[in-house]
Amino acid sequence: MKRRNFIQQTAATGAFIGLGGLSLSFSENTKKHITILHTNDVHSHIEPLGPNDPRNPNMGGVARRATLVEQIRAENPNTLLLDAGDIFQGTPYFNFYGGELEFKLMSKLKYDAATLGNHDFDNGLNGLLSQMPHAEFDFISSNYDFSNTILDGQTSPFKIFKKDGVKIGVFGVGVELKGLVNESLYKETEYLDPVEIATEMTRILKQEQNCDLVICLSHLGYEYKNESKISDVLLANQTKDIDLIIGGHTHTFLNKPTILQNLEGKKVLVNQVGCYGLYLGRIDFYLDNGNKVDSSGVSIGV
Repeated sequence: MKRRNFIQQTAATGAFIGLGGLSLSFSENTKKHITILHTNDVHSHIEPLGPNDPRNPNMGGVARRATLVEQIRAENPNTLLLDAGDIFQGTPYFNFYGGELEFKLMSKLKYDAATLGNHDFDNGLNGLLSQMPHAEFDFISSNYDFSNTILDGQTSPFKIFKKDGVKIGVFGVGVELKGLVNESLYKETEYLDPVEIATEMTRILKQEQNCDLVICLSHLGYEYKNESKISDVLLANQTKDIDLIIGGHTHTFLNKPTILQNLEGKKVLVNQVGCYGLYLGRIDFYLDNGNKVDSSGVSIGV
């Protein structure tokens, strides 16, 4: 099948980070604390909003986010920083620098990974590729098949990170580009069904790679009036083994994660923190001997 062939061809790029990919065993009765920080739809907002902004005066800005991230990392060094797409487009910084500044600043903040949103294609595949050398973090995209484009090999279908011996598998799914982005910008990029891909990714990460936590970076959108349109809510309900869906695209602000049930009736956290870098999402997982025992989350104003 085409979908499976795509995954098999690209899965080799889903590399382990740290300790050569070797699994660590948990000490008896040792609890682990993992913190996930996340953003979405920052849209090239480098500076805070102005004092006269009618809704969010003086909020946001990369410098403030950097301070907050460093404070949390000092509190818990076992932290990942992730982004759910639409890094580009929204201020003159993108129009002038084409994404270079965004990627350089994200690298300064030591982002671990990001997925791609529809606006990240606004300068076309060539524009995106030309800026990727400025990104010192991984691009994770599972359901965009770039094999017939210049982005072939530039993204990974998944990544496995290790923090304090905990294996954290991350994969990414994006919104359908057709009808949303001019075809000349994404060219031969092929969109693959997010539910099918998520099912395959979770099988690989949970069953083959024995990940303790599985995170989906999603740029599908939180929920739609058209209940048949795939969204984070539907993805959570129609899959299994995902612990957290970090969302984007609909600019939905949640002050804490939504708790949903998956196919097996188990808990899935879904979070999204609006847009423009006004908030930083924080999710804390607590594990005992590799088993998730508790979780909590909050959106923090920047």
